[in-house]
Amino acid sequence: MSPDKLVYQANQIARFFHSKPHAEGVAGVAEHINKFWEPRMRRQFFELIKAGDKGFDELVLEAAPAVRQPPPEERPAA
Repeated sequence: MSPDKLVYQANQIARFFHSKPHAEGVAGVAEHINKFWEPRMRRQFFELIKAGDKGFDELVLEAAPAVRQPPPEERPAA
């Protein structure tokens, strides 16, 4: 998935949760990502966070520590 699309999707989730109390919004963003994003998406999410991507909504950034780290990517045996 393109980085822009992943950031867009994360921010769409946050946009919905801005209507909730702040703590509930942060928890809701993390819960949604944990439930519905596959490991590849979460792996890319953390790569973008680590790289300091500036496009994420504040709720997404606050929710990031509660998002489960995906298992390491399995590489086929050579």
